[in-house]
Amino acid sequence: MPGIFETITRRLAEVWRSDEPTGRGHSFRCQCGRPLFFRNSICLGCQTPLGFEPESLEITALESGPEDSTWKRFGQKEDSPLWKRCENFDSPAGCNWLVSADDAEPLCRSCRLNRTIPDLDDADNARWWRLIENAKRRLTAQLLGLGLPVQSKVSEDPERGVMFDFLRSPPDGPRVLTGHASGLITLNIEEADDSVREKMRHEMREPYRTLLGHFRHEIGHYYWDRLVWDTPWLEKFRELFGDEREDYAAALQRNYDQGPPPDWADRHISAYASVHPWEDWAECWAHYLHVVDSLDTALGFGLRGEDVEAAVEPFSVDDLYDPEAPDAQHVVLLVNSWVQLTTVLNELARSMGQHDFYPFVMSRPVLKKLHFIQMVVKEEREGTNASRLEPAAARVSH
Repeated sequence: MPGIFETITRRLAEVWRSDEPTGRGHSFRCQCGRPLFFRNSICLGCQTPLGFEPESLEITALESGPEDSTWKRFGQKEDSPLWKRCENFDSPAGCNWLVSADDAEPLCRSCRLNRTIPDLDDADNARWWRLIENAKRRLTAQLLGLGLPVQSKVSEDPERGVMFDFLRSPPDGPRVLTGHASGLITLNIEEADDSVREKMRHEMREPYRTLLGHFRHEIGHYYWDRLVWDTPWLEKFRELFGDEREDYAAALQRNYDQGPPPDWADRHISAYASVHPWEDWAECWAHYLHVVDSLDTALGFGLRGEDVEAAVEPFSVDDLYDPEAPDAQHVVLLVNSWVQLTTVLNELARSMGQHDFYPFVMSRPVLKKLHFIQMVVKEEREGTNASRLEPAAARVSH
C-alpha cells in the first residue's frame, strides 16, 4: 500500500497545477453528506456517531453492531468488521479512535502509548491532557500514514517501542523537562497552557512553539534511534548532519552561554537545530512532518496551486540529497508546493495581525536534510531497513 508521501505527491502532480477541481472536497464526510473533521466523535448535523479507524485512517460514520458496545461502518453489512470505542472515549481525553472489537487491548493505537498521565482530579490537568491527546492523536495518525512503526513500549514492544510520560512540575520544583530517552518521551503538561507556552517561546526567542511541534520533534529523536543508529544510514547521517558523538551536554551549554552561530540560518531550519547533530535531525524531522501533513490537509480541502499563486524561486532536483533518487521530481514538487503555500498563508496571518503561519526559511542545505529523512522513511516503509534500537543518551529539549 502506498504511503502518505506517495499519495500526496501523486495528487500534487495531478491537481496542484491544474485547472480542474480536485474532486476531493473535505477530507471526510458523514453519511448525511456534511463535512467531518479529525477530532469529531458525533456529526453536528445529523447526530450520527463517528469514530476514527486506525486501519483506514479515516473518520467514519458509525451504527450499532450486533453485540453490545460494538460499532460498524454506517450502512455496511452485518458481517463487516466490528469496532469498539477506545476506553478513553469518556475520559477527559475525549478519544474518538476505534479499536478492533476482538482486540483484548481496551486502548486505541494512540492512547496505549501512554505510560503516565496527569492527576485528573486537578481541573487544569484534565483540560491540558485533552489538548495534549488531541495533538498526540494527530501525530500518531500521521506516523501510521507514513508507514512507520508505532508500537507501545508499555504493552507491545518493550525493547523497541515508544511511550509517553505526561508530568507536571511540583510547586517547589524541579521543573519537568520535555525530552526523549531510549523510547520514553516526557512532556511537561504545562506546555498545554497557552500563556505558559507563549512565555517560554518568548524567553527562548523561538518563532514557533506548539504541542504538536514538541511531539514531532521528540518523536524524531526516537526514530533516529530506530532508523539511523547502527544502520548503513549512520555514516551518511554524519556526513550531512555532523558527528553525533560530539559531547551533547557541552553542546547544550555552549548554546545557552553563547547562542547559535551567526550563520546558522544558512545551514539549519532553526537556531536550535544548530546545537548538535541530534537536534538538527529532530528539527528537520519535525519540519518534514509539518510539510507532509499541511499539504495533505490543503489538498483534502481542494486547494490548488492557482489559488495560492506567489512569486518564489523554485528548488530543483539538483538541490536534493540524491538528485538521482527515483522520486526526486516528486520531492521537489512537494517542497516547492509547500513554499508556495506558506508564502501566501504567512501573508494571510499578517493581515490578521498574527504570527507567521510558517516562520522559517528553507535553505538548500535544509532541503538536502529533508530529502535524506524522506529516503530513510521510505526505506523503512518498504521494509529494507534492518535497524535495531539500542539506548542512546537522553536528549532534553528546552
